[in-house]
Amino acid sequence: MTHTPETADDATLRTHQVSPQGGPAEDPSGVSADRSPDGPQHAPPRRRRARTTAVLIALAVVLGTAGMAAYGFGGGSGGEKSEKGSGLPPATTPATRSDLAQQDTVTGSLGYGDKQPLLSGASGTVTWLPKSGATVAQGQNALKADGRPIPLIYGDTPLYRELRAGTKGPDVAEVERALAAFGYTGFTADEEYSDKTAAAVKRWQKRLGVPQTGTVKPGDLIVAEGKIRVTGHEVRKGQILQPGSPVLTYTGTGRLVVVELDAKKQKLVRRGDKVTVVLPDGARAAGTVSSVGKVASTEGGDGAPGEDDGKTVIKVTVRIDKKDKGKLGSYDGAPVDVEITSEEKKNVLTVPISALLALSEGGYGVQVVKGSVSSTVAVETGMFANGRVEITGAGLKAGDKVGVPQ
Repeated sequence: MTHTPETADDATLRTHQVSPQGGPAEDPSGVSADRSPDGPQHAPPRRRRARTTAVLIALAVVLGTAGMAAYGFGGGSGGEKSEKGSGLPPATTPATRSDLAQQDTVTGSLGYGDKQPLLSGASGTVTWLPKSGATVAQGQNALKADGRPIPLIYGDTPLYRELRAGTKGPDVAEVERALAAFGYTGFTADEEYSDKTAAAVKRWQKRLGVPQTGTVKPGDLIVAEGKIRVTGHEVRKGQILQPGSPVLTYTGTGRLVVVELDAKKQKLVRRGDKVTVVLPDGARAAGTVSSVGKVASTEGGDGAPGEDDGKTVIKVTVRIDKKDKGKLGSYDGAPVDVEITSEEKKNVLTVPISALLALSEGGYGVQVVKGSVSSTVAVETGMFANGRVEITGAGLKAGDKVGVPQ
């Protein structure tokens, strides 16, 4: 037999195939090669195994860092948790259809509104006035002059002439409506002062204890838009009245919120809009915008050269809804916050803001989870409000589970 010299490659090959003395080679799992069910296995070179292990560790670090970047921020909501290393998000939450609203919060004052003067057409000596803080309703006395009662009636047209049979106009209608409210009948509550109206007036005058003339003079009554709350006196007992002069200051009896709204935000509110009033104790009361001023005024500033002339504002009043009036307690003149809805969207698909993922190609996506499979779906975002965001994306619907941080 011819002997072939052994080459260096052959020697290397033989070195790899023959186990060292002292026992079988072991793989990284600790199982000996000669016990393998697939036959003898031999350990790879030590240098290559070290390099492979280093690559696996580096890949694990990269994947772990990517997971932290995707889910390391914000609070999560309860939901299904993924198993570690599965590639699923740490938690999921369903996409839902709901209403979103963006709100502006402005400061207002809770009280009874601005004081107004109560004017009277009466003459004579003041002999009686209601106390400050008293309320005066229709038919009750607003004052007495020369001992003569001068009742309040509701309306928005001041009495400016003597009313008698044949007189027509809105001031006639006010008196007739008051008579009807007091229970007098036999006439029609329209804008015509008839003989039947005069007869009802006489009956009323008899009850008041004043001359039964059947006519109504400007000084016989005082007109206001509703029940009033007396805040002060413009005259005192014993003083001589001049027709057309103020006798009282008053407000309405219902508490309301007055907001000095920046004129730039005037388009945010309209009469009849619903708002939320946050009271000093944190309670929330529903309110309705009752008026929006049309004339702007300047708040603050003294007009000095080079000085800020102040903010231009309009006055907005808000009435507390009847169902929440019990929450007002005894607050009067208290500062409150008013939440005004500036934009609203109905029945839109939303997810928590924390569900959004920044995509490498730009824009946002969400991780949609179905069973043990997840996929990233690009989305268009709409309104952001109350920790949620409006989204639209291919195939997305309410109930789909999206990934969120834990």
